[in-house]
Formats: sequence, C-alpha cells, structure tokens
Amino acid sequence: MKALPVEPKDETVAIGPRIRAARQARHLTIEQVADATGLTKGFLSRVERDLTSPSVASLLTLCQVLSISIGDLFNAPDTQLIRWDEAPRISLGGHGINERLVSARTERRVQVVRSVITPGGAGETDLYSVDCDVEVLHVVAGRLVLIFGGTTMDLGEGDTVTFPGREPHSWSNPTDEETVVIWTLVSPGVR
Repeated sequence: MKALPVEPKDETVAIGPRIRAARQARHLTIEQVADATGLTKGFLSRVERDLTSPSVASLLTLCQVLSISIGDLFNAPDTQLIRWDEAPRISLGGHGINERLVSARTERRVQVVRSVITPGGAGETDLYSVDCDVEVLHVVAGRLVLIFGGTTMDLGEGDTVTFPGREPHSWSNPTDEETVVIWTLVSPGVR
C-alpha cells in the first residue's frame, strides 16, 4: 500500500512558556538552569520566549534538569468547558435557589458553584458546614446576608468573603430581587 502524502500543519508549538513555568515552579533562575545544562542564559531566555527552538539534545538536557518529560511540553492542557445550560444542578439545601456545578465534575481540588437565589430564598434553618478547607463566596449581583454563629454579614454586588469551610453558616436573600453568587470550595490538602 502506498503511503499518502500528508502535508504538515503550519502550526507552531509554544513550549517556551511551559519551560519557564517549570523553571519557576522549581524556584530556579535562568542562571542556575544555564549552569546545570551548559546552555547560555541568553539562549535559555530566547527559548522561554519562543524566539528560538532548542535542538533535541538541548531539550532533553533541559527537561532532565527541570524534572519534566518532553511529552509534557507538547501535550494540550486538560481543559474542560462547562456551559451554564449544561452545568449539572445540585442541591446544597435551602429553598428558592438554583445551584449548578460550573467546575468539571472530575475536578476534586476545587469546586465552583453558581447559585441564583430568588427573592426571599434562604439556606437551611440550622447552620451547616461544607466538607472543604476554605469557602469563598462572591456576590455577582444583588444582596446576600451570610449568617454565622453570632454574626451576620450583609454582602452586596462585588463583595467577596473567605472563611473556613467547616465554619457553620447559612444565608438568605432578604430583598425582592434575584441574587447571583459564586461559591468556590477548596478541597483539603490544596494550597
């Protein structure tokens, strides 16, 4: 069987930013990487800015020093798009609330929930907590009263509050307008 002539794609693969991110994640300077690889600082700087392409040998050496695989430089990032209409409905309790998980179902490090709360909507009567390390609540539109043991916070559009995830709380929309909030729940062990 004759091989079909396939034209190569005219796409450049931007590996420079990934190399820079790997270097910075290891808290290494360009000078330290240059010393460890035998490559010049100027060359490494141009590679990180995608102004030049390293040889296979240079790339192997660079990846060994940065403790990354060459494949990691070329693999597409794992991204997942969640459209509002397709976001799964969830229920964390309360009434008058439409809650949807807007982060990927498979993401375990952080979960993002978008809640649309009708006028008079409220959380549980009893204070409750969520099994996470940190909760971040951001009011996109409207007003929300956040209730803790002996404290309440009146939050308006654009306000954000961060608190321990295991802190007992509840909430209410005391207005005659819809409130939209984003809850970000950070799982234990994520820093």
